[in-house]
Amino acid sequence: MSVGKRILVVEDDPSIADLLRDYLEANGFAPEPCGDGAKAVERIRAGACDLVLLDLMLPGLDGFDVLRLARAETDVPILVVSARREDVDKIRAFGLGADDYVAKPFSPGELVARVKANLSKVERLRSRYQEPEGERPIRVRGLEAQPLARRVLLHGVEVPLAQKEFDLLLFLLRNPDRVFSKNELFERVWGLDATGDTSTVTVHVARIREKLGAHPEDAQYIETVWGAGYRLRA
Repeated sequence: MSVGKRILVVEDDPSIADLLRDYLEANGFAPEPCGDGAKAVERIRAGACDLVLLDLMLPGLDGFDVLRLARAETDVPILVVSARREDVDKIRAFGLGADDYVAKPFSPGELVARVKANLSKVERLRSRYQEPEGERPIRVRGLEAQPLARRVLLHGVEVPLAQKEFDLLLFLLRNPDRVFSKNELFERVWGLDATGDTSTVTVHVARIREKLGAHPEDAQYIETVWGAGYRLRA
């Protein structure tokens, strides 16, 4: 399942890049080192990798810029591997679309396990959406979600959503007018084995609202029910 998967290792420290390359190759992956943020964005846009390991402190474009630019065009899994351990950095990274966050120093074995877990999640997700071949688009007012194509249209214009943003919005669209707590949403969308916490849900809701906010009436598709959670207003 994981054998031969292409891993883009975006790391400007040669010793760390070499360590990651050795462990990834030993586990059957095909790592590609890249020490420059701008070049990393080019490789990601070209579809040259199945997963990205991304340092935040890079020359030129930093890791946050790489995340922002990559997420505008692709849902490739991105695992941040950084010496920045503050919660504000983690929240910002998740808000920009990171799928996982590993703080340095790290266990190479654990990191490889995280790589395998994230690739497995992507494959399970893709197979899940391929099963219901006849599933129709879901429409709420001017909003339309196409589950099989993984596209969202707002008044006929496509809205670029990161992988988890799409998953969260689709889950709420499938369960309109029902209130879900942050814990419930985290478990349903990210899974019981996911890393992170419920602040990730808050960040992703804010990002979805921002992207749906071209018209005043659109920003409140997802309503906050104070003290309870969120619901999608049908």
